[in-house]
Amino acid sequence: MKTIDLPPGKKVYFSSDNHLGAPTMEQSLPREKKFVAWLDAIKEDAGAIFLLGDLFDFWMEYKTVVPKGFTRTLGKLAEISDAGIPIYFFVGNHDLWMNGYFEEELGIPVFHKPQQFKINGTTFFIGHGDGLGPDDKGFKRMKKVFTNPVAQWFFRWLHPDIGVRLAKHLSVSNKLISGDDDANFLGEEKEWLVLYAKRKLESQHYDHFIFGHRHLPLEIDLNGKSEYTNLGDWVNYYTYAVFDGESLSLEKFER
Repeated sequence: MKTIDLPPGKKVYFSSDNHLGAPTMEQSLPREKKFVAWLDAIKEDAGAIFLLGDLFDFWMEYKTVVPKGFTRTLGKLAEISDAGIPIYFFVGNHDLWMNGYFEEELGIPVFHKPQQFKINGTTFFIGHGDGLGPDDKGFKRMKKVFTNPVAQWFFRWLHPDIGVRLAKHLSVSNKLISGDDDANFLGEEKEWLVLYAKRKLESQHYDHFIFGHRHLPLEIDLNGKSEYTNLGDWVNYYTYAVFDGESLSLEKFER
């Protein structure tokens, strides 16, 4: 379990599901500018920043090519990382094809699986959330294809202009990938990430479970001692979570 000790006055911020580039670069630009404004606002008291995936609606790293665009976001992340503020990135189902660019260019560690952190003595279980729990079966099958080395090798043989255009089309139009089909609260007993968290608590205690993926800002008490938080998104809600060293709250960026 990784440990973070916050200096006095510092906070930890959590954000997820920006889907930059969707449905078009032009339409996502105002959202990107708002996200960069949020990064500017929090950098003054941020002790760490967690980005829980689907920052991009599609991201694919070829050996010498990355998708065009997102200059404002990447530049701001580089600025914050260079200032010594740790940033942790968890891949989502839209940007899971990361392979070294964030680590080498931005100094940001990238995680492909959920991780456990202890922050000021409080325990966190953190991940994007895709493919976890008893449901999400369709995506679990699709993810096996996406993460298959042979499938990735064949995709890289497509010219980037073709591959990126094809992937963006599928990302927006395929309900299984986009997640539009489950963008409504299902009720606590049908929320598969809540069920997943409860199952994890049977073997180990965590104070907080924090996920993205569902695009819904949610705060659900699990057993009186643990809490499940879904971060919402930067498409409809502009919500994020902040931990001040003692308590976690879900907030909205209004600027």
